[in-house]
Amino acid sequence: MKSCYNISKTKVKELYRMKRIAVDAMGGDHAPQAVVEGVNQALAAFPDIEIQLYGDEAKIKQYLTATERVSIIHTDEKINSDDEPVKAIRQKKQASMMLATKAVKGAQADAILSAGNTGALLAAGVLVVGRIKHIDRPGLMSTLPTMDGKGFDMMDLGANAENTAHHLYQYGILGSFYAEHVRGVRNPRVGLLNNGTEETKGTPIHQEAYALLSKDKSINFVGNVEARELLNGVADVVVSDGFTGNAVLKTIEGTAKSIVGQLTGSIKNGGLRAKLGGLLVKPTLKKAFGAMDYKKAGGAVLLGLKAPVIKAHGSSDARAIFYTIKQTRSILEAGIVEKSVMKFSQMEEGHD
Repeated sequence: MKSCYNISKTKVKELYRMKRIAVDAMGGDHAPQAVVEGVNQALAAFPDIEIQLYGDEAKIKQYLTATERVSIIHTDEKINSDDEPVKAIRQKKQASMMLATKAVKGAQADAILSAGNTGALLAAGVLVVGRIKHIDRPGLMSTLPTMDGKGFDMMDLGANAENTAHHLYQYGILGSFYAEHVRGVRNPRVGLLNNGTEETKGTPIHQEAYALLSKDKSINFVGNVEARELLNGVADVVVSDGFTGNAVLKTIEGTAKSIVGQLTGSIKNGGLRAKLGGLLVKPTLKKAFGAMDYKKAGGAVLLGLKAPVIKAHGSSDARAIFYTIKQTRSILEAGIVEKSVMKFSQMEEGHD
């Protein structure tokens, strides 16, 4: 038995293509504890990942129980949640987030994950990791829950306040790639978020984007979709400008929290009858809440860069970090970056 265990350890790198993930251990509201505990869980679950933890070594070691396929790169400096993004990445060059990003740039790691300052991570991704050639502006994409539990991918969620029609068109391609190759959605339906379903709805930018998406037969474009239908699974990929997308994201998050809070509060404070009713419907509520659990979807991905840059929610607990590492692993396994490079190179050749 012992010899089998030794063989599996020595040959694991031959059996799996190791995926090296740089993790900003100091980013997030509950760092480094939540981050490191999520890393412990991920290393136990996935034998084909290696984790590089960037941050305060003494604080990280308090929570690190994994002993293999993990390393600590010490730094005392970190980017705070209230730091001005561009200023922070220029002045705090030894910050945990910056060292992790530079590791990806220098090919010491394949992807970076952080629950820290969103603006700083986006700026570091664009300025340090760099854009894929022919992609105009990278967008932030996340998988949001639907009532049937399947979810949908939406971008841009705030990386850009304004977008052109061509940006939205490229988001449709990137989002479709992600839905198909990472989430396993066959022929994903791509919808354009608008204030009506008719082709003529929206601003001139939306109308132009509609035309561009309609012409590309490699995309399963289903037309305009309205915000009220998003949670009903009207599309697998929803394209939006960053300002609107961020507003929709926060509306969904806030509404979900309010509904859950109101239901649980009513049951707890409603007397014996309410408590008995709560016990009867508990299995149904648990199933419904499970379908709307955003933590299982992982973090937001800045698509359009030369390597995966993943932003976990600032309030992520260990479970959310685990699922974000799982997501990062799937992105690397699917080769989204390589597929995007090939797709956009072919598009530009076709335009020449």
